Amino acid sequence: MIRHFVLLRFRDDVSEETKASIYGDLDALRGHIQGIRHFQAGPNVSVEYDLICGFKDAFWFDFENTAVRDAYLVDAAHQAAGARIVAHTVGGPDGVIVVDMEI
Repeated sequence: MIRHFVLLRFRDDVSEETKASIYGDLDALRGHIQGIRHFQAGPNVSVEYDLICGFKDAFWFDFENTAVRDAYLVDAAHQAAGARIVAHTVGGPDGVIVVDMEI
């Protein structure tokens, strides 16, 4: 299984409603791409605030395998959600960190 973990540094003017809408678009991918096992999103509640570098939000997907992850990466609905994320983060792509791990 692959855990696709994404840290986000949203701009300060991005509302909770906008974040929820983006997360809703991502969550909808579970019914769209077979092999997505789980989706979770929310605020980073780390007490190590000096170390999070402003990445105050996060989400992750659990994919059955790398083939599912790879299908997700090229999916048009995912790319549209990704474009919304980049449009709302500090520095665009600089406001996003992606980590994939085998679990």
